[in-house]
Amino acid sequence: MTIDYERELNPAQLEAVMHVHGPMLCIAGAGSGKTRTIVYRLARLVQEHVSPENILLLTFTRRASQEMLHRAGSIMGRPLTGASGGTFHSFAYGVLRRHALEAGYPQGLTLMDRGDCEDLLGELKAHLNLGHGDRSYPKRATLADTITKSRNKEQPIGTILDREAFHLLSYQADIELLASEYEKAKRSQGLMDYDDLLFGLESLLVNHPEIKDALRRRYPFVMVDEYQDTNLVQARLVRLLAGSGGNVMAVGDDAQSIYAFRGAVVANILEFPQIFKGAKLIRLEKNYRSVQPILDLTNCVLSGAEHKFDKHLYAARAGGAKPRIIQTLSDQSQAAQAVSLIADMASRHPLHEIAVLFRAGYQSYPLEVALTRAGLPYRKFGGVRFHEAAHIKDVLCYLRLAANWSDMLAWARVLGLLKGVGGKTAAKIAQALLAGEGKTLDKHAKRFPDLPGLLAELDALRRLNHAPAAALDRAMTHYAPLLIQAYPDDYPKRQAGLEQLAQIAVNYKTIEEFLADLCLDGSPTEDEDARGAVVLSTVHSAKGLEWRAVILIDLVEDRFPSKKAMQRQEDMEEERRLMYVACTRAKDELALLVPGTLFNRFNNCREPATPSPFVQELPDMVAERLVETFTGGLRRKDERLLSVLDAGPDERLAPVVLPKPPQRPAYEPGARPISAAAAPHTAYAAAPPPKSAMDDASGKLGLCEHKIFGQGKIISEIPPDKYRVNFPGFGLKVIVKTYLKLL
Repeated sequence: MTIDYERELNPAQLEAVMHVHGPMLCIAGAGSGKTRTIVYRLARLVQEHVSPENILLLTFTRRASQEMLHRAGSIMGRPLTGASGGTFHSFAYGVLRRHALEAGYPQGLTLMDRGDCEDLLGELKAHLNLGHGDRSYPKRATLADTITKSRNKEQPIGTILDREAFHLLSYQADIELLASEYEKAKRSQGLMDYDDLLFGLESLLVNHPEIKDALRRRYPFVMVDEYQDTNLVQARLVRLLAGSGGNVMAVGDDAQSIYAFRGAVVANILEFPQIFKGAKLIRLEKNYRSVQPILDLTNCVLSGAEHKFDKHLYAARAGGAKPRIIQTLSDQSQAAQAVSLIADMASRHPLHEIAVLFRAGYQSYPLEVALTRAGLPYRKFGGVRFHEAAHIKDVLCYLRLAANWSDMLAWARVLGLLKGVGGKTAAKIAQALLAGEGKTLDKHAKRFPDLPGLLAELDALRRLNHAPAAALDRAMTHYAPLLIQAYPDDYPKRQAGLEQLAQIAVNYKTIEEFLADLCLDGSPTEDEDARGAVVLSTVHSAKGLEWRAVILIDLVEDRFPSKKAMQRQEDMEEERRLMYVACTRAKDELALLVPGTLFNRFNNCREPATPSPFVQELPDMVAERLVETFTGGLRRKDERLLSVLDAGPDERLAPVVLPKPPQRPAYEPGARPISAAAAPHTAYAAAPPPKSAMDDASGKLGLCEHKIFGQGKIISEIPPDKYRVNFPGFGLKVIVKTYLKLL
């Protein structure tokens, strides 16, 4: 079959497809037809009399390689029988299985799945008598994750813990011992895990040049997709398989390298021309996804990158409106503005073609509440829905009992947090409490020492007629040590989710109203088609996807970029790439939301937020800048009100009329709006927390300890009753004295 390459491809794609011999790096900008280029090059190679058996296509998913080979076969009019396509791991497994003896597995090798790895680590942990009786000891899954990250990033376990799980540093010696014993056990039993496949293949090729040379003869043409996502060992494998001057084609986009947490190294693609001498560099810059105004903004985002391949995306499509940068009054009114934007966009696009993106899963909690109240269905990717998260359910049960002392389900969950209390025991304790059986309660109190304190706290919450924010604050204070105990592996991340819940609570006057809104079923029903729901997604989960309209939220420092990323330049560079990926998901419309203030529950006040540097550096010419008014509308800098989104808060949250409305309660005009502008924050006197070991924190400035943030250094005193404290990993916090323990 004759293929008209010039008609099917643009000039840059054609240049890449026609290049046959020698190394080549194809920098494929977002939406530039990367897959199409690979597919046509596969067809071109076969058309140039290269046997499919001499082609090795390495991808990051099996599905991707199968799709590319199938599409190339369709173009050719015949299948590419014999071509090797698959992941790095599947290719490595095939080679190692054929050369098990040379690889050091004379009896053959057995590949373990993730469950097998965790089981083996569990057996070793028990054999070494590690963590016996320690409820905070890392779970097997966390141990496996830490060891895997250490291997994939080729960094010591201590470095991994220090940067990504500082709360587990006290277990460093144990994890290092387990990792050592884990390697010995695998070797003695002829076992390999997924990480061993890559390092095992590398060792085989280095120690047995004859096998390496045989593979080079078998696969003189190597193609690697998503090269920006390769880790160190994968890049070394490509060099071993192709040689420094071989026919290797690497395709990827340095600006979309966002998986450093998995071990991806952006330097692999940036240094490709230096490693493969004489490599041809081709840039795919024609974008088939987005309109030019969106690309103008993304080009500006990339221009600030320190290390990059210069490229300038331009649109294949004409027209398009400028992206909008909207500064909302607060992180709470941001949710209301997002709902307004979705309602507006829904007049032009189906709901499933509208996406709201965020840096971390917990950042969508206020929006999930707002969408539920407005009757808008949604689907979430990356992180769980807030009302499905275990720690959110835990702390809400405190408030459920404050509102309804007879809530047996809430009793079962709260009592189950105590050490040694199971479901049956929790039911007995609750029944005795409701029946006023003092002797039975005394009996349980002797058996479970933490029970009296919990009951006293719950009774205090029930008796105090607090606003939800104050009640939640007290509940979270009591729950903090239980959070660490119940979820020792990731409690810092869960704590961030609880902080978002506290921000939602400030807009409610009663606990009953707060709980009612949270419990209105926001989960998808069985008959709810995915095509009838707004998409909520983390940016990482959104990579490779696209929508007609995209809204980015929480574009302020410490949220996007994340707090951890702001401590290291290389991490900030990845955050910039993450911003680029987020913006390039949009086809027709893009809106960036920047809250002006953030609620700090420790201070019981709003604090100014610093806009994300990626937003601050954007020139006015690439976006329309809008600010939220105190009436909930939006205005441009020149004071002209927007006609479409200039509704008041009550109108903005009216039910959205859709062709097929969801069967759930909708927000009605006149109901309480969730906008912070419409529901000003009221000061309250927080209930006194349980007495700590420090009755008076007015002594000398120095080290202190907080139940949630751990040890920190007191920087200054803020009269009359607060300290400014620097907590490693969390940064500066202002904390009420009675919540601190001096060291």
